[in-house]
Amino acid sequence: MTFAFAASAGDVRLRDLVMVAGARDNQLVGYGLVVGLAGDGDKDPVYTQQTIANMLRRYGINVPATTLSAKNVAVVMVTADIPAFVKQGARIDVQVSSMGDAKSLQGGVLLQTPLLGADNKVYAVAQGPISVGGFSVGTGGGGGGASVTKNHPTVAQIIDGAIVEREIPATIVRDNSVELLLREPSFISTALMADAINEVFTNAAHAMDSTSVQVRMPEGAENNPVDFIAALENIEITPDMPARIIINERTGTIVATANVQISSCAVACGNITINIASTLDVSQPGPFSKTGQTVVTPHTTTEVTENKASFVTLPELPTVEKVAAALNTLGVTPRDMMAIFQAMKQAGALQAELIIR
Repeated sequence: MTFAFAASAGDVRLRDLVMVAGARDNQLVGYGLVVGLAGDGDKDPVYTQQTIANMLRRYGINVPATTLSAKNVAVVMVTADIPAFVKQGARIDVQVSSMGDAKSLQGGVLLQTPLLGADNKVYAVAQGPISVGGFSVGTGGGGGGASVTKNHPTVAQIIDGAIVEREIPATIVRDNSVELLLREPSFISTALMADAINEVFTNAAHAMDSTSVQVRMPEGAENNPVDFIAALENIEITPDMPARIIINERTGTIVATANVQISSCAVACGNITINIASTLDVSQPGPFSKTGQTVVTPHTTTEVTENKASFVTLPELPTVEKVAAALNTLGVTPRDMMAIFQAMKQAGALQAELIIR
C-alpha cells in the first residue's frame, strides 16, 4: 500500500505562486468539420449534413443536405486557451471533440475553423491533421465480433494548430501599481509576500486580502514595467501550506500535506464481506402426472464474513510521515484508510481540512 504525501515547502519564487492581474488567459471555441475518417464519421445526423452543405455552398456547390453522406465526416467543437500578450501570427494548441455519433476521429483533418471569444469576435483560426492518442478497432456489437478501444478516440488535439488573428489587449499597470494575485489564497502567504517585496523595494507592497498584493512601482520604473515585474517574480518566499488531505474515491488516491496532525485516538478497522449467490433450480411434476408443469425456481444464498479487528491506540502524531507510518501498521487498504480519515475528522482528532473528490 502506498501513502502519498507532500514534502515540506522551501523557498519558492513568486512567479510560481502568483499571476499578474490583467495577464490572464482567455477561452476560445469554434464549430467545425473533421474529414477523411474512412467510415468512422457521423451516421448522417441532420446537423452534420447541413454543415457539409453549408461548407460546399461557400465554394459554389449547391446540393440538398439530405442527399449528402456523412460517414467520412464528423462535426466537432474546437476549444483553445489563448494566453495574454500573444501576437498576431503566433500559434496555439487546440482541442478537438466530436459532437455527433462518430466512432473515431483517427486520421482526420480539421477544416478551417474560426475560434471565437466571449465577445463573439474571431481571435484565431484552426486547421490541420489531428492527433488522437488512442484508437478503436473491430466490429463489436453482435455477430461474434469484438472491438478494442484505447483512450478516447473521439477527442483529439492539434499542437500549434491555430494561428492567432487578433491580439487580446491586456493592462497590467494601473495607477502606477501592479497587483499580484495568489493562486492559492492565504492571508499568511500574502503577508509574507508583502514583507519579502518590501525588503527589496522599500514600502512598495501592501497585502490587500488573502489573494492580492498591491505593489507600487518605484520612481524610474514607470517606463520599464517588464524589468520591474521580472524582479518581483524572482523574489523568493516560503509559502504557507495548509493542513489538507485530499481523497479521490474513484481512483483510491490519498494525498496529504506535511502539516497534517492527528490527536490521540484509538482506531479499529474490520472488513465485512457479503457474498450473494443466485442459482436456478428446476421443479418437475411427478412421473406419469397429468397435471402440473416444469417450473424454474430461483434459489439465493447469502454469506456474511466479518474479519476480526481490535482497537489500536494512536498517540498524538505531529507529522504526516508519522501519520502514514502509524496507519500503514494497521494493514488497511487505501479505501479503508479513507473511511478512517473521515471518522477521525468527525471525531475531531484530525487537525486538517478533508477534501473528498
